[in-house]
Amino acid sequence: MSGIRILIVEDDPFIAMDIESAVSEELGDAAELIVVESVSQARRAADLPLSCALLDIDVIGGKTFAFAASLRARGTPLAFVSGSAPSEVPPELRDVRFVRKPFSAGELGRFVSKVVNKA
Repeated sequence: MSGIRILIVEDDPFIAMDIESAVSEELGDAAELIVVESVSQARRAADLPLSCALLDIDVIGGKTFAFAASLRARGTPLAFVSGSAPSEVPPELRDVRFVRKPFSAGELGRFVSKVVNKA
C-alpha cells in the first residue's frame, strides 16, 4: 500500500486529529496524511496525486463543494465529513459519501480502506 496519500480538509484541529487517528489506525504508516484547514490549502495540496480526500464542508475560505467537484472530475475518491446536514450538499454532489459528525472512527477507516484498496 505504498504511495497512499490521503487529504484531510478540516479547520478544527481536534477533529482533524480524530480523523488522522481513524485513518492511521486503518492504514498504518503506509499512508501519507495531508491535513489542511482551508479551501486554498486544499487546492494546493491537490496538485499532488491523491488516493482519497476527506472534506469538511465549511472550512476557512468557504465551502468545499467546488473543490469536491474538481476532485471527483479527476476520479479521486472522496467523502464529506461534516456536521452540516446532507441536504445542504448540492444535488450534483449528493452521491458523494457523507459521514456525519460525530463520526465513527471505524466507519471512516473502513471507507478509506475500501477506496484505497480498490485503486
